[in-house]
Amino acid sequence: MNRFLILGAMLCCMAPCLLAQTAGAPATADATTSYTVTTTRIWEGPYCAFTSLIQYKGRYYCAFREATSHLFDADGHAAEGQSRIIVSDDGKHWRSAALLVKPGLDLRDPKLSVMPDGRLMVVMGGSVYEGRKLAHMYPQVSFSTDGVHFTDPTPLVIDPKVCEDYEWVWRVTWHNGVGYGVSYGKLHNYVLLKTTDGIHYDLVSHLDVMHNPGETTLRFLSDGRMLLVARREGGRGNQRGILGISAAPYTQWEWHDMNVPLGGPEVLLLNDSSYILGTRSLYASEKTMLLKGYLDGQCEEVCLLPSGGDDNSYPGMLVVGDELWVTYYSRHESDNAAIYLSRVPMSLFAAPRSSAYFNKYW
Repeated sequence: MNRFLILGAMLCCMAPCLLAQTAGAPATADATTSYTVTTTRIWEGPYCAFTSLIQYKGRYYCAFREATSHLFDADGHAAEGQSRIIVSDDGKHWRSAALLVKPGLDLRDPKLSVMPDGRLMVVMGGSVYEGRKLAHMYPQVSFSTDGVHFTDPTPLVIDPKVCEDYEWVWRVTWHNGVGYGVSYGKLHNYVLLKTTDGIHYDLVSHLDVMHNPGETTLRFLSDGRMLLVARREGGRGNQRGILGISAAPYTQWEWHDMNVPLGGPEVLLLNDSSYILGTRSLYASEKTMLLKGYLDGQCEEVCLLPSGGDDNSYPGMLVVGDELWVTYYSRHESDNAAIYLSRVPMSLFAAPRSSAYFNKYW
């Protein structure tokens, strides 16, 4: 277990928090307030990555991809990742709940959600490789009524006006009985879909976003407006995230370029004007970063979590009491990618917006 001290004085200007390893109770130094972030490794294997975190029926569930490497196996050929789901009663002791496998498919980025009927749902990417070439993508879904027994992964049925045999619905978010997700695929297809059963997905709108958008998280403001935060990979100078806002029926959008590049973005709303953003940082070296963001797309760095190895992040986030729980993967302690859980005081995100953005690295 690692304990890290975050000096409250740094928070006043929203500069990146100073992380100092401590052996016991945090020292206060000359800061008026000190905060402790506790980080624990909760699962390890040859390669574990791309997390999701949720509370379901009083227990905590974390899902992630389990394989031998980030993509191909040790021989450099097969890419057949599996989706592992682990469960804990207290956040400290974790055990396996399920291992979802589908021969011939690389099941990637399992994302958890709770459906309106109370079932736990896991949506996953389903990549098919011919040799070392990505040939198809068939998103998959699995369900559980008790968090113990999960159905075999089955393919999503996507509106034929959209489906190109090459789609990825990266995350599904439920609102007023409807699940929404953004699919991205070949030829820069980027569309908003909706579902009521988690299996069948209808087209809502084509999203006019440039620079190769991909991994997308949706959230809903109290007035029903949809908030969209997405990664982009459009080339040098065009890799910062994109933020969109739309009122129902979610066909007309207001777009904002963000001031940070993103990797595996996760978003939790603080209120109708700000949110917590968890992502992979892409400056200096890859780290797992927490930021406070605003509806104009601008974000202020709050802290970096213990991470590294040039392959990490993809956080899952959950508020538990007065803490933010963040799961993510990292290789900062060994060559193997393991799953970590950090507990971050929610008070770190209470500071008002600063008059100047912290853009040193962007």
